[in-house]
Amino acid sequence: MSKDKQSPIEGIKIKSHGLRGTLKESIELDNHTGNVRSDDEALVKFHGMYVQDDRDRREERANKKLDRLYSFMIRLRIPGGIIDADKWLKIHEVSEEYGTGVLKITTRQTIQLHGVLKHELRPTLKAFDQAKLDSIAACGDVNRNVIVSSHPLVSPIHAEIHAYGDKLSKHLLPKTKAYYEIFVDGDKIYERETEKDHLYEDRYLPRKFKIAVAIPPTNDVDVFANDLGLIAIVENEELKGFNIAVGGGLSSTFGNPNTYSRLATEIGFVDSEEKVLKVAYEVLTIQRDFGNRGDRKLARLKYTVDKLSVDGFKEELEKRIGFKLEQPKPYTFTERSDIFEWQEVSKDVWYYTLFVENGVVQPNQKEFLYELAKLKLSNFIFTANQNLLLGEIATEDKVKVEELMKKFSIHKDLSELRKNSMACVALPTCPLALAEAQRYLPELVTKIEPLLLKHQLIEEDIVIRMTGCPNGCGRSYVAEIGFVGTSSGHYNLMLGGDRYGTRLNKIYKEKVNEIEILNELDKIFEVYTKERNLNETFGDFTNRKLFSYN
Repeated sequence: MSKDKQSPIEGIKIKSHGLRGTLKESIELDNHTGNVRSDDEALVKFHGMYVQDDRDRREERANKKLDRLYSFMIRLRIPGGIIDADKWLKIHEVSEEYGTGVLKITTRQTIQLHGVLKHELRPTLKAFDQAKLDSIAACGDVNRNVIVSSHPLVSPIHAEIHAYGDKLSKHLLPKTKAYYEIFVDGDKIYERETEKDHLYEDRYLPRKFKIAVAIPPTNDVDVFANDLGLIAIVENEELKGFNIAVGGGLSSTFGNPNTYSRLATEIGFVDSEEKVLKVAYEVLTIQRDFGNRGDRKLARLKYTVDKLSVDGFKEELEKRIGFKLEQPKPYTFTERSDIFEWQEVSKDVWYYTLFVENGVVQPNQKEFLYELAKLKLSNFIFTANQNLLLGEIATEDKVKVEELMKKFSIHKDLSELRKNSMACVALPTCPLALAEAQRYLPELVTKIEPLLLKHQLIEEDIVIRMTGCPNGCGRSYVAEIGFVGTSSGHYNLMLGGDRYGTRLNKIYKEKVNEIEILNELDKIFEVYTKERNLNETFGDFTNRKLFSYN
């Protein structure tokens, strides 16, 4: 078991009385600030919230000797990303009443509200609760939102596999009822005996934990970027089970060579739901017991796997689950992108994917989705690429949806590069951001598109992603073109990742500005056009041409 000296947050968790801390006092009594108390900043994450402030206004407020403009980001827990029309209506209404009004789709198939003030937390979460939505365990040192390949065309038994998202989420939820006691029910006190938690105990995990379920041939969830990856094995339209992959994670820290990105390693196969749930549970218990609790920068499962070795981790897992893992089964990934056109999944059942650039729902899109939800014609599925899939639309209703699209100017001609772009939130709300991402990538793509036209590459399906810091929330390390913010206006240019998320990219140029980025890409596009092999993707070409010495 881990003997690391414990970080301060470990003590906060243990003393928190089931993640309660002094959150009630912070919310009810501390009217002098929009923040919560210091220890409560760590605890509020477990309830699906982050304390943020508007970094664009820090200097102005400091000059006026004012407190920072604190607010909260609330992230919902939506396993697999599926909600019905009624839930979308509630999300819309809550976002109009509280926060900034802007809805942001995350890379983990859920939605975030930003700018919710402290005194608005309870009414916001109560409103969500009425619609059977919550933010429990959407952040914090627990298993977070489980993501699953989203498009039904991937597999004829998509619904059966997709259901594992909810099963895993429920199986790995914390037992504490503090969320309801503090934010929903007010003074209602739950019996502490019902909160006994054999999985998380009173320590919870050393850091966050992420699970993804991929359904080959698509890897839209970037399954190997997760702590635990489950790869569905389907034969003759029958689910045979899942390959198990452990130890993925992309975050690193500049100047700390002990931190690194890592893709998950496949260690075996299981053939039943009971075994899948058992494996997931015990992978978490290993991380709970062996994970680094002294240094949070080294606390993800990837470091635990490497500390124990892959074979050692597998041996410990098999000891805990009580059976041997079978050998991984063969499969192939051939796609990762969303499909931005009407698709008939079965007779008279249609789906359409709405492109939402970097997850920011634009005002016209928000109006369109609200009007669509009122018609109760479809469900809503968040994709792991930050888009929104409108599903289960009957043929006779398709024309109504198209009329709404026309009314709200939804259709757009988009380059393949833009369709394959992704960015984290970054500035002005993320406290870790060193550079812009979500606000800047659309502008940069607009400047890259003429280069693609110049080199006759505008139809190329290149994956491009940007993060405002090295933590990798926009999964930039598994992009064909990745940007990692180093300081204002400067990024590490990452190249050589493959198209389907099975190879990490590498640093090509460090700390480059926009002019340097465009110059470098112009030169590389020219060489790619002249020297690529038949059907060679951009990522495979740059890996071969620029990093062949490795």
